[in-house]
Amino acid sequence: MKAHSLISIIILLIFSRCTDMNTLPPKADKQDKILEIHGDTRVDPYYWLNERENPNVISYLEEENNYSKSVLKSTEKFQRNLFDEMKGRIKEDDSSVPYFLNDYWYITKYEKGKEYPIYTRKFKTLDSKEEVLLDVNELAKNYDYYQVSGLSVSPDNKKVSYGVDTLSRRIYTINIKDLETGKMLSDQIKGVNSYVTWSSDSKTFFYTGKDKETLRSDKIFKHNLGDNQSDDKLVYEEEDETFSTYVYPSKSREYIFIGSQSTLSTEFRYLSSDTPNNEFRIIQKRERGLEYQPYHIDNMFYITTNHNNSTNFKIIKTPISNPSKSNWLDIIPHRDNVLVDDLELFTNFMVIEERENGLINLRVKSYNGKQDYYINQNSNLDFQNDTYSASLGYNPEFNTDEIRINYSSLTIPSTVLKYNIQNKEEEILKQQEVLGGNFDSNNYVSERVFAKGHDGKEVPISIVKHVETELNSDTPLLLYGYGSYGATMNPRFSTTRLSLLDRGFVYAIAHIRGGQYLGRDWYEDGRIFNKKNTFKDFVSASEHLIENNYTSPNHLYAMGGSAGGLLMGAVMNMSPELYNGVISAVPFVDVVTTMLDESIPLTTGEYDEWGNPNEKEFYDYMLSYSPYDNIRSVEYPNTLVTTGLHDSQVQYWEPAKWVAKLRDYHKGDNKIILHTNMDAGHSGSSGRFEALKEIAMEYAFLFMLEGIVK
Repeated sequence: MKAHSLISIIILLIFSRCTDMNTLPPKADKQDKILEIHGDTRVDPYYWLNERENPNVISYLEEENNYSKSVLKSTEKFQRNLFDEMKGRIKEDDSSVPYFLNDYWYITKYEKGKEYPIYTRKFKTLDSKEEVLLDVNELAKNYDYYQVSGLSVSPDNKKVSYGVDTLSRRIYTINIKDLETGKMLSDQIKGVNSYVTWSSDSKTFFYTGKDKETLRSDKIFKHNLGDNQSDDKLVYEEEDETFSTYVYPSKSREYIFIGSQSTLSTEFRYLSSDTPNNEFRIIQKRERGLEYQPYHIDNMFYITTNHNNSTNFKIIKTPISNPSKSNWLDIIPHRDNVLVDDLELFTNFMVIEERENGLINLRVKSYNGKQDYYINQNSNLDFQNDTYSASLGYNPEFNTDEIRINYSSLTIPSTVLKYNIQNKEEEILKQQEVLGGNFDSNNYVSERVFAKGHDGKEVPISIVKHVETELNSDTPLLLYGYGSYGATMNPRFSTTRLSLLDRGFVYAIAHIRGGQYLGRDWYEDGRIFNKKNTFKDFVSASEHLIENNYTSPNHLYAMGGSAGGLLMGAVMNMSPELYNGVISAVPFVDVVTTMLDESIPLTTGEYDEWGNPNEKEFYDYMLSYSPYDNIRSVEYPNTLVTTGLHDSQVQYWEPAKWVAKLRDYHKGDNKIILHTNMDAGHSGSSGRFEALKEIAMEYAFLFMLEGIVK
């Protein structure tokens, strides 16, 4: 058993006494399943837990919930206090910054005491009478879970479509509301994605269907109002199981795009919104490794692409009449040190999100070449801070000189800025209010440091703490990581995180390989046969924080979710002695078995991210790090694992099996607990405040280990 400081031993004794001594961890039945491939045999005693409808599975998950509740029993009052505290920081009667589109101002608002949003609009001016499009609070009555997604108003402004998920598996039913009468149309489309794309006639729209077994988005249908779903025309089917497909309008609303996407390749089709009955045309046929994304202006498509080894992407333009790559003309060439993160077109100019050394710069460039400058250099916002996040806001207007920008940092609440690209004047439209106390951003400090990785690469770490928190070996620190799919974990403000910081915790984000924080190469170096770099980077970040006296192993905690849960499982196997506690949310931990099962959602579309274990070289490499397959007889950290019974992305049985097997091998007294939300899926509870209860539980787990439960 690793050495503990005296205070840690005392905390553990109190912890044990507060736990019901008669309550032992549940023991799942063992039913050996033989798994053979490539001449290798694995025995999985908990394979049977994937039987979702088996009463014994449900009973076992409920036993685990009871056990986790007993372990956390001493924190119940504290959890309620944390929930009230976090909820108290949120303005309940709040509303979004209005945006203008097609003669209407659109607003999303929340009312005090209600969990769900109310979608409204006003004609022409903000002084006009408010019209309620949808009150989700009314719709959600009598449902344990209710999610509305994909609101889309028809071009004639008379109808709104939206998708509803009542199970939390991201399988939606599309409904259409007549905004003139307030009545629902008979059209109802089930088992699909939530968003529709209207044609110009407001009578036809396109939507995305799902494979019933794998939930892969594989078909695009055309629907005419008044028809039955069975009458809808299939306009495109994505037959390659490594691709998914989707449909959306150009910002100009003049074209409709069908996109097909895999990890490393894309292909797009286009159709004039005025001619919904015509055939879609291909912009550029798919090629292995070629990625591109089209945007429309006048008679041209502007495209972000990695064409011709443009690893960090470049911007080209091409005529709509003949848009294939033979006509691609560079507008902004590729740069080795700058990643093109995003692009948005307006009538007279474009705005580009560029990422350099991990930080976002917003560049304005006119089509005529007369303007080319960076907003960062002309703004009062703190772009000198290394721990900020900036992005283009929601900008549906095409013909405008004013754009919305989102800004946040680890110490500054989310801010929506209006910026005039001609006179460079800016106005803060809204900054997130932090209620429930005397919040002052000056009470918090942030910094960015770099840890030396196992191979000499420097791993950035963003850090925030309260000004009064002293850094030493007794300082509790929570280190967060993800590191997959090229997803960048930008440093942003969080009101819930204040509950950690105000009680002496330091919070840090490890910008590890597998994300794109340092460009596309940073992603490529954490994928497929480089995947272990992701885990080693997190360990290096942990060691750096310990060696530089930010914390110690007795007070260092790690957290990650989904693919970040895989990260947690891997580092627990690699370096369990570094952490006193780990929170692993909806973790993807049974990598090999899942990636061998093509019936599970997301599997085939992710071969280029993880590898295809049907091929031996991929199998061997994945097997060498898969958390479930590499559990060993060591003392693991105190561990809280969360999942959702209806999770469609990481099935509940992965964390359930992982916890059962961890307990088989775990040495020592540290607790390993599993909490399953029996009503939710990958994203947790649907209500605005219900999700805070899960955060309160996670934080209470950390505070319990630190002896801070009051």
